[in-house]
Amino acid sequence: MAARRETSPGQGDDLFGSPTQDIPKSARNAGAHAPTPPLADRLRPARLEDVVGQDQLLGPNGALTLMLERGSLASLILWGGPGVGKTTIARLLAKAANLRFTQISAVFSGVADLKKVFEEARAYAQTGRGTLLFVDEIHRFNRAQQDGFLPVVEDGTIVLVGATTENPSFALNSALLSRCQVMVLRRLDDPALEALLVRAEEETGRTLPLTEAGRATLRAMADGDGRYLLNMVEQILSLKTAKPLDPQELARLLAKRAVLYDKDREEHYNLISALHKSLRGSDPDAALYWFARMLEGGEDPRYLARRLTRFAAEDVGMADPSALPLAIAAWETYERLGSPEGELALAQLVVHLGTAPKSNAVYKAYGAARRAAKATGSLMPPAHILNAPTKLMQDIGYGDGYQYDHDAEEGFSGQNYFPDGMKRQRFYNPTGRGYEHEVRRRLDTWAKMRASRATGGPSRTGP
Repeated sequence: MAARRETSPGQGDDLFGSPTQDIPKSARNAGAHAPTPPLADRLRPARLEDVVGQDQLLGPNGALTLMLERGSLASLILWGGPGVGKTTIARLLAKAANLRFTQISAVFSGVADLKKVFEEARAYAQTGRGTLLFVDEIHRFNRAQQDGFLPVVEDGTIVLVGATTENPSFALNSALLSRCQVMVLRRLDDPALEALLVRAEEETGRTLPLTEAGRATLRAMADGDGRYLLNMVEQILSLKTAKPLDPQELARLLAKRAVLYDKDREEHYNLISALHKSLRGSDPDAALYWFARMLEGGEDPRYLARRLTRFAAEDVGMADPSALPLAIAAWETYERLGSPEGELALAQLVVHLGTAPKSNAVYKAYGAARRAAKATGSLMPPAHILNAPTKLMQDIGYGDGYQYDHDAEEGFSGQNYFPDGMKRQRFYNPTGRGYEHEVRRRLDTWAKMRASRATGGPSRTGP
């Protein structure tokens, strides 16, 4: 939740100038008519124990609680979605640790701003008081700017608390991460959101005009964002309604929170991983859910078609040979129909892949064959399987002794096709699931026939 920056004695101005320097005097003297602060600001917790939804950090055995009890507040990275309390927690940590609180945003600040903050922190350190520097959207600083924090964090000039909605593993450089502890903030669950609704009713002295189902819908519309929930509460309380609002009426009056999804950020990879693993786990319902989540978030259906086709080859494989052509057919159907009609073909593909028998035997066989190919270099094929279009090639043995399999008993000669000097290997080991049950039976039969003919035994081996 947003917070106003605390100014220090003699400082007066923040990074963006004095809060009153550009305001006419007449307006500055009209303080009695200042607007009421937003509900989210009025309900900002004054104590760490009042923060909802983050018990893993602030409960009796929470990581931050124990850190404060030890009297050693480390530099932190608070990683979580919007409206989960990152700014509030940073402010309250500074208060609990008796540190001066200073806030900047990486969106609007540069190197000069950082230097100014560091100089102020050094000056305050001379008075015996430390500084907690809260950096909102810290992932927006480039690597050079992130490196600028290293010396002042190491020498204790500041306690750095950075807030980010991005995965720190990707958004922050390793040097900064090694000097900070990453604290993961959870999206607010249903009980936490309900606690905020109760506080909002106590603060305003009014009961929300909602049916029980409407109240549940309101929490769902917030999608784990406490600030957004309280903003919607203010809208509802401003409405003039004669009866409690049900889900349908609520959806008509309020705008639903946009789905949190960024096609080139971590959420993209999280959801495609969830889709892929749901399919691998043969759960078509979960797979359809993640498929729909990605589409609702604005994902390109062509990307999903490509990943589903890859899944058909990698995870279904020969257990259901129809999966791969069906994937191509669904992809082509989407290209012909477009959205939204074509998306049904992709949904059908999701269900087919989720319910198909699974095998990664071809995937593993290909990997093993590649490793063998790299290890064996440029071994020549055995001479008997080489074509001999010229007399010279015939004279040196090309094609000599080749057995035409269609003329052999049962259409199987059992000849060696690996390079001379290379031991025969078995890369492909069918699982026995789905169609591969039949494939394994064939391979086992051919292996027995090959072994028998290599030792001069009976040439015919039944299935």
